[in-house]
Amino acid sequence: MTEPLIRPATQADIGALTALEASFPEEDRFDRRTWRRLLAGHASVLVCEAPRDGLLAAAVMLYRKGARVARLYSITVAPEARGMGLARALMAACEADATERGARAVRLEVRASNSSATRLYEAGGYRVIATLESYYPDGEAALRMEKYLDAPSNGAP
Repeated sequence: MTEPLIRPATQADIGALTALEASFPEEDRFDRRTWRRLLAGHASVLVCEAPRDGLLAAAVMLYRKGARVARLYSITVAPEARGMGLARALMAACEADATERGARAVRLEVRASNSSATRLYEAGGYRVIATLESYYPDGEAALRMEKYLDAPSNGAP
């Protein structure tokens, strides 16, 4: 496999983004309409692709105008690309994007039963700040995690 490239998603990626989430339970997937809305709104959608292998992973960051906390809403990695460090690379790219937009922290929610994702986030410096009971449509709890980002190098607080 050639070295994957991380770049902002475009409307042309919607079909591949929809297909990437096919392994998710139906209630956790974005449909084409949602992807269009995310790409047109206050979100940052980053994709990881390899020239011969296509789109391998994607991440969605949500931003509220004036907010200092960004939300890592989703990271998806194709089953055949898991274990290659793509989620970690996307996480770093998302944090850089958040810093560029003026965020001071990133928060996320993860299924309490998703121990591999929780380990990934903890290894990246995230810590559990709350447990949200019955958070998901199926009644499962979520762990809310947070990471403070480094201040920009321009000396701003």
